Amino acid sequence: MKILLQLQELDLRIEALKAREVEIPKQKSKFDIHRKRLADEIADREKMCKTLALEQHECETEIDLKQTQIRKYDQQLLQVKKNDEYQALLHEIEMLKKQVGLKEERIIAIMVERDESKARLDEDKKRIKAELEDIDGQCAAIDTEFTEAVHERQELERECEPLAAQVPPDLLLKYRRIRANKKTGPAVVALINETCNGCHMRVTPQIANEILGNTRQHACSYCGRLLYHHDNF
Repeated sequence: MKILLQLQELDLRIEALKAREVEIPKQKSKFDIHRKRLADEIADREKMCKTLALEQHECETEIDLKQTQIRKYDQQLLQVKKNDEYQALLHEIEMLKKQVGLKEERIIAIMVERDESKARLDEDKKRIKAELEDIDGQCAAIDTEFTEAVHERQELERECEPLAAQVPPDLLLKYRRIRANKKTGPAVVALINETCNGCHMRVTPQIANEILGNTRQHACSYCGRLLYHHDNF
């Protein structure tokens, strides 16, 4: 029974490490969310810069079109004979020049906005780069923790093999069957004051005496765990 308890101690540590192997990778999920938020932030900044650049290009295209139209009207001025037609063309040219002036003013404003947006983008890229490096460092630490947990579990599993070989086959079979049924926690527990330390139910005096006298192996009739007494070791 003493060797079985040593085996159980290793099994419980292995069980805890397996649970860690499941939980440790979950720590990285919060970083995935953080990475996406940072990527979205940069994407929004870049989209703003592209939107301003596109608007500036559209303004410049419209200016070119209007200036082309102005030159066309200037040529027509040389050809018209009637005063009302001449005045109409002058009015159209004046309207186009005002529109060109508004577009030029908008281009100046856009250029200021683009400079400010580009400066913010550059600052954000530097900040986000630092944040991503910090995230990478924390993820690397998590990966290291996971690798260490796997390595420790494998070492313990190797230690279990010689111990299991020293346990009587029938007792080892009972132990493993109980562990399979219980899924987690000990399969072998102490009897303390005639009470199972697993389910805290009392056993009969006869069973308690046999366990204390180490004359027979008993399992708790309530929870099925194997029982032992500390005084026997």
